[in-house]
Amino acid sequence: MGVSDKNAQNNIQQKGNKGDLKKPLQVLHISKKDTQKESQEIQNEKTKPKEEIKNENIAIKPHIIKDEPTKDIEENNENNKTFDSSQKDLNRPFNFSEQNTDFQLERTVDEFDFDESAFLEALNANEPIGATGETISGKVIAVESDGLYIDIGGKAPGFMPKKECCLGVITNFKEKFSIGLEMEVLVIKEQNADGMVTVSARALILRQSWEKVSSSAKNGELINVLINGFNRGGLTCDVDGLRGFIPRSQLEDGQDHQSLVGKTLKVAFLEVNPESRKLVLSEKKASLVSKLTSLKLGQLIEGEVLAVKPYGFFIDLGGASGLLHQSSLTNGSIRSLREIFREGEIIKALISEIDLEKGRIGLNTALLENSAGELIIDKQKVMQEAPERALKTKALFDKKEQDK
Repeated sequence: MGVSDKNAQNNIQQKGNKGDLKKPLQVLHISKKDTQKESQEIQNEKTKPKEEIKNENIAIKPHIIKDEPTKDIEENNENNKTFDSSQKDLNRPFNFSEQNTDFQLERTVDEFDFDESAFLEALNANEPIGATGETISGKVIAVESDGLYIDIGGKAPGFMPKKECCLGVITNFKEKFSIGLEMEVLVIKEQNADGMVTVSARALILRQSWEKVSSSAKNGELINVLINGFNRGGLTCDVDGLRGFIPRSQLEDGQDHQSLVGKTLKVAFLEVNPESRKLVLSEKKASLVSKLTSLKLGQLIEGEVLAVKPYGFFIDLGGASGLLHQSSLTNGSIRSLREIFREGEIIKALISEIDLEKGRIGLNTALLENSAGELIIDKQKVMQEAPERALKTKALFDKKEQDK
């Protein structure tokens, strides 16, 4: 039985349809155009010099691609070539001979000897000179109309404004401060951006004056001052460049105090405060201190009871007053201070403390007792035998004087 051509064509068509269903997802797609292009590239490779081929080292490989348009395939091929070339450069060892640039090896600290003492000396040499409040010796190197430039040993000289050169008024500035003049100054302002500090001779003089009067006040010294002014509250004077004030209440005669201007008075220091720049003097205290200087520790004195206070008695010593504190009254127990002494009574007591700075005298009667509470039991006997009993305490006060 013969088979017609029509049936044969149908069978071929059906087989073709089945083949389409089993077609793989990816196929090797090489067009005639791609084949011609690759052949041309191979031919060009053969004609290139060997050194150039060595540098490029580009391998031609077939690509398995998805079923996409031809244009996308060519772009992917170019990207793959670029990636392969970059990957090859990364894996390739670095060769210094191929580079024209001169390389210098970096030194490390370990290759040097480190001298710590030299390093610290260098730091000290570059340390800024002139902290605020520091006293520095220097030499005048330049005189200007507004001040002086002083070499203080730093990177930059110190500048001293004209008003800081001294306390008084300067009549001839350039003659008083000549080039090369050595002087001590006080730093009043730390260095600026140029490394220059501001110094003052006036501030140093004032600080030294405050130190001097503080020491004098502590030792109970008396000074003579010239009165140069007055106001409603008292008199003014000059003490080593400092302005001192004497209240009217501290004058021996404060009724006509303005008449004392131009006269010299002997005064003592009543209050010295450098921080508030307060300097108060007293003529009355000077009289008291003059009397105190004639007194000695362990000396037996006689005086009148001026007042009775809860803590003791105030005794008049002829222009000065002493305090007989209750702790120095007796070695026995007392119920009331008035059972021992009363106001207006004349008593004898030992000087146990002399404070010239405060103008204070401390007294003691307990050391005159032979037994505890004897002053309460037989006060009259203690007062009568006080001169003889005071001699026994002399060694005690001599030792106290030596220990000071």
